[in-house]
Amino acid sequence: MANKDPVKVGVLYSKTGATSAIESSQHLGTLLAIEEINAGGGIDGRELLAVEYDPASNPALFRTLAERLVAADNVQVIFGCYMSSTRKAVIPVVEKYNRLLFYSTLYEGFEFSNNIIYTGAAPNQNSVQLADFMMSSFGGRVYLVGSDYIYPYESNRIMSDLVNQRPGGVTLAQRYVPLDAGPEDFSEIVEEIRVMEPDFIFSTVVGNATQHFYRAYAEAGLNPKKMPISSLTTSEVEVDQMGAAAAAGHFTAAPYFASIDSPENLRVVGRFRSRFGDAVQPTACWEAAYFQVHMFANAMRAAGSDVVPVLMPALLGSEFAAPQGRVRIEPGNHHTHLFPRIGRVNSKGEFAIVRASKTAVAPDPYLVTHSLGDWTLALDSLQD
Repeated sequence: MANKDPVKVGVLYSKTGATSAIESSQHLGTLLAIEEINAGGGIDGRELLAVEYDPASNPALFRTLAERLVAADNVQVIFGCYMSSTRKAVIPVVEKYNRLLFYSTLYEGFEFSNNIIYTGAAPNQNSVQLADFMMSSFGGRVYLVGSDYIYPYESNRIMSDLVNQRPGGVTLAQRYVPLDAGPEDFSEIVEEIRVMEPDFIFSTVVGNATQHFYRAYAEAGLNPKKMPISSLTTSEVEVDQMGAAAAAGHFTAAPYFASIDSPENLRVVGRFRSRFGDAVQPTACWEAAYFQVHMFANAMRAAGSDVVPVLMPALLGSEFAAPQGRVRIEPGNHHTHLFPRIGRVNSKGEFAIVRASKTAVAPDPYLVTHSLGDWTLALDSLQD
């Protein structure tokens, strides 16, 4: 008799804490995919069942709950983590038990684990393109500001290296704020920006603190047409938090924006809105969280099992028609072929896509072959 028991999967996204807003989008993207799979008959008739916990944006709690998921709940696969510090906390658990973590967040690269599938952007799929665009459009003098943890330090190091490749490129300053930074933490930073007058600012501020930085910038009367903020971490969620007035004119690089005008994206976003309303905004992390569940389900159908040694050959090299375009998991490094894009926030609080790759860019997490001109530009002029 065929096994009809539910397939349990772990879901570890924060519902509380400093990064709960963006992780809520990942959480609901995961649930949307699970519901779609179950509505289509599950995986060979087996329902997908989410086993969820709230790690509260706390790396130590992520590790404890990951241990509970694999040791007590006996899940083979976990979908979860946003900050790199939380991913780092979970890696020893999935490696110890030979389980699999799907990680849907952009990150700093320079990592590989046999027990992770990375579906968010690596630096050659966002940092390279953003550096090229900002320096070509505004100049090479950059001011760096980020949250005080692993990803911003590493991402700022990469951005500095990219800026220094070009004549005239220079890093003016690097400043860091607490993860739970409030408005007062940005006063001196904004004043320093006013005095230094960089060509652009590169922000790796994450979570709820992002809104305070952009509002402080706007309240100081700084001009995004002259020295905009560029980011990899400011998504539709953070724009919704701060409001269009504070966000307009600033840039983000990502493989996905909710504004992509394609049949597949319109279908998925429409279904998401119908199911969950407008309270949570679709983001690049949301999109990766969504498509990675479908890729897992397809691989399990092909493999007949969710046990990692059996599942992995079916997963590596697999493709999926995601809202951003057709993505593929690279067998050699477990990262994903993605479509780099750059968006500028318009007066409606939406990302107008101003540059986009015509083809998926292969992941190069160790930046072995990167250069500032290694992507294909599809749109040549800024859109209002």
